[in-house]
Amino acid sequence: MRPAGVVRRVDQLGRIVLPKSLRKRYQMNEGDPVEILVQGDHIILERYRPRCVFCASMEQVAEFKDKFVCAACLNDMHAIVNR
Repeated sequence: MRPAGVVRRVDQLGRIVLPKSLRKRYQMNEGDPVEILVQGDHIILERYRPRCVFCASMEQVAEFKDKFVCAACLNDMHAIVNR
């Protein structure tokens, strides 16, 4: 990933503004959830995508009782219940 070369200042409340060109490029809209990750001394912003609580997969994830579970884990649980 190449740096975009955009500099923004942090305001009094700790906020930064993502430039419209970046929001458009990465399809980020007002109200979209953003995940904040830390790797070493880097802060990374990503569009939030739910992950399975069991295996961390982001494929075929569905919400169940305020938790996210993927289809593969659901199938595994179904197999355990039907033994």
